[in-house]
Amino acid sequence: ASQRRSRKTMARNEIEYFYSAHSAFAYIGSEKLYEICSRHQCALIHRPIALSPVIEQVGAPPFAGRTQAHVDYFFGREIERWAEFRRVPFVPYRPTHHDNPLELASGLLIAAMDQGLNIDLLVHAVLQAHWRDDIDLADAEALARCAESVGVDPEPLLQKAMAPDIQARFDRNTQDAIARNVFGSPTYVVNGDSFYGQDHLELIDHALRRPFGPPRFVNPPVGPS
Repeated sequence: ASQRRSRKTMARNEIEYFYSAHSAFAYIGSEKLYEICSRHQCALIHRPIALSPVIEQVGAPPFAGRTQAHVDYFFGREIERWAEFRRVPFVPYRPTHHDNPLELASGLLIAAMDQGLNIDLLVHAVLQAHWRDDIDLADAEALARCAESVGVDPEPLLQKAMAPDIQARFDRNTQDAIARNVFGSPTYVVNGDSFYGQDHLELIDHALRRPFGPPRFVNPPVGPS
């Protein structure tokens, strides 16, 4: 089957999709997101990011700085429940190489976009291979097998993945996410309105049918008391 995009390029609706290549919740919501986009003929713009600088910019502690209770709930029980709810297979532990660099995997995805490949399939395959098969996203051979599993020739992508222009775009995605106060992965910006977390996909489905009203709620400035 052709790996060229089949989604209409001149869609009325548009989603910018900010995610890290090792994100559990991006993986859990991946197929549901694609189903929503297909049904609404919605353009999906992939923006892979480096997650740590993004979440630290909005005040979230790094993973190592969180309490065990927080980790067990948000990165344990929540993953289990949502994976069961969305019928997504996964390993019952934090992947072995989860803290390895994401530059190679992210560069592979950006290079695939440049070639006009079906990036939806490849992104899902990368996320799934990390969380279902426990692959190392910094391992070129593992990424090659992942690309081949969805009919993509990995060699041209791996040759370009670490090129300065590709890595500059990866960094630009990250800086754009920071500038726009993205809270984490995945974040979906639907026609300019931001939704953080795959648990908001049903709200996104609603927004594509009937957009929510403009923001009205105003909080007082946050500062020392």
